[in-house]
Amino acid sequence: MNSLEHRERPALLIIDMVRDNFDPANKLPITELARQTIEPINTLSRFFRKHGWPVIFATDAFQADDFIFCSRMKPHSLAGTRGAEVIDELERTPEDRWLPKPRFSAFFDTDLAESLHQKQVTLCAVAGIATHFCVLTTALDAVCHDFKTILLEDCSADYSLELHEQTLDLYRKNPLQPLLRVGHSRDFCEELS
Repeated sequence: MNSLEHRERPALLIIDMVRDNFDPANKLPITELARQTIEPINTLSRFFRKHGWPVIFATDAFQADDFIFCSRMKPHSLAGTRGAEVIDELERTPEDRWLPKPRFSAFFDTDLAESLHQKQVTLCAVAGIATHFCVLTTALDAVCHDFKTILLEDCSADYSLELHEQTLDLYRKNPLQPLLRVGHSRDFCEELS
């Protein structure tokens, strides 16, 4: 897809950029790689706001006794805690939406799909962490809810560059193109312009 149709209306979904994932006390291997996405995300969110397009911060909001913590996953991003809040380094405005989510995808058990359809959104740009997990599940669910979707390679991070690239490579050429694709935020902004 070389250019977007003029009638496309995008939304930016920023996934799990929360304090717990950036807390030095947690010593997560994803933290340093995720820091590199902050400026590209801020640049892209400014661009979206300038055009009046929705910017949504979707963040984990787990319960302490959540089923998923019966796995190797340790409790984190608990609903109502400071650790589940969006990091200060990301620029936010009152018009942006903060969407606490109970599971990995921003669409699971939330009103996101309905809200985006009401705003006549047709395309979801997905950013954040982790590429192979919550970013990917959100991107796939976006397609399942009839939104064209782009995984933003420079605005997403994973536990290693190798894992990040392997995940993106799986979707660089997939049968759902152009409904689901991988791209750079700079090129995406040029298309939207």
